[in-house]
Amino acid sequence: MEHGEKQITVIDEDGNEQLCEVLFTFESEEFNKSYVLYYPLGSDNDDEEEMEIHASSFSPSADGEDGELEPIETEEEWDLVEEMLNTFLDEEEE
Repeated sequence: MEHGEKQITVIDEDGNEQLCEVLFTFESEEFNKSYVLYYPLGSDNDDEEEMEIHASSFSPSADGEDGELEPIETEEEWDLVEEMLNTFLDEEEE
């Protein structure tokens, strides 16, 4: 995972590869991590209200290799991600 990528491949719980569109990424100094918000491509979700948005954290590696996506584990991190998402969606509507 690198900043600026527009699409990522995510492996779901069943081991299937899912191509996803990156909504946005951001960094948190508080948690010393980067976060990516993304949604699966190809799922029939023309209605944005139904769009299933996923979030993961990642740590960009120093040598520029792709960072591994990691699950978000704490309530505080989820609150931060939700806040960022709401801000992003509000700006999109304007």
